[in-house]
Amino acid sequence: MIYLDNAASTPALPCALEAAAPFITECCGNPSSIHTEGRRAALAIIEAREKCAAAIGAKPEEIIFTSGGTESDNMALKSAALAGHRSGKMRIVTTGIEHPAVLRSCEFLESMGFEVKRLGVTPDGFVSPEQARELITPETAVVSVMAANNEVGTIQPFREIAEICRSRGVLFHTDAVQAAGNIPLDVNSIGCDMMSVSAHKIGGIKGAGLLYCRSGCGIVPLLHGGGQENGMRSGTENTAAIAAMGGAMEYCCRGIAERSAKISVLRDRLISLLLEIPDSMLNGGMERRLCGNVNVSFSGVEGESLVLGLDLRGVCASSGSACASGDVKPSHVLRAMGVPVEFQRGSLRLTLSENNTAAEIEQAASAVRETVEMLRSLTG
Repeated sequence: MIYLDNAASTPALPCALEAAAPFITECCGNPSSIHTEGRRAALAIIEAREKCAAAIGAKPEEIIFTSGGTESDNMALKSAALAGHRSGKMRIVTTGIEHPAVLRSCEFLESMGFEVKRLGVTPDGFVSPEQARELITPETAVVSVMAANNEVGTIQPFREIAEICRSRGVLFHTDAVQAAGNIPLDVNSIGCDMMSVSAHKIGGIKGAGLLYCRSGCGIVPLLHGGGQENGMRSGTENTAAIAAMGGAMEYCCRGIAERSAKISVLRDRLISLLLEIPDSMLNGGMERRLCGNVNVSFSGVEGESLVLGLDLRGVCASSGSACASGDVKPSHVLRAMGVPVEFQRGSLRLTLSENNTAAEIEQAASAVRETVEMLRSLTG
């Protein structure tokens, strides 16, 4: 099996599994308990918090562990909106290509009376800092712009937009779920107030994520109970998944340049081979693109049929965001980019990791060609 769906979920790293194992097989203590097993679990969380903080240039107390990227995004948007509401800030600015966790949160807040402004994107899939400058006002409670798009891999000008927010006293959040481990993320150089990361996208295990929350930014908790995570996220911590995330963050945020260069070579080769297939097009620009992202559309085929055909040929792929699987509508990202209708339904996302080889890329490209030709022959 050739695994090319790393944007949906990555294989767990050995260091992550090693960190998690004791809290699955040996230590069952609740981190809030004061006995030996409880203290052991609590220490593992402290160590993971320190590793995650160091990986992004944060303070340990600025790391809030969550259940994953979706919870982190929801917490950032809704907590910031509630805090803004107290001082009469009722505007939220985001983009039309965010992950559903951000888009649905904004829709919910819109239903509660907030005004939501959405930045458009260029045909290559980039938002405009100039448009953001026009929409971000002192009445804005929070701005949320992803670091890199989960479908087409475009690295957004989030640093420039963070600077605009900083100059106007507006909270800035970035969904860095796809960017973590692929581009350097230092919260101080970015200037963000909040940042979301998910463990299973960086070699951790499912069930953990984090929200970086700058000290003093003033957001309010959504979950109330036992007061875990410094009162910001109540609920017994998932010790195993958090310990694994600490190990994964420590590993994946080192050696990014070397790893990215290796993967980019494979990415470019795969793009080149796929674009040799008639009636194909690349989605998203080649410049400022995640090293492992390949998103190509083919006219005359359906994306889900293409994914299933590839599965039969031993290739794991996606037609877009895994969180939107089963949605019969074309990708909201491709629609926002203005991709021609005949190409919107035939999109294929192949996402690489350092584990992939040149031979796998050649085999995968051949499998895509065979599948596209087969599907086109069936539909005439």
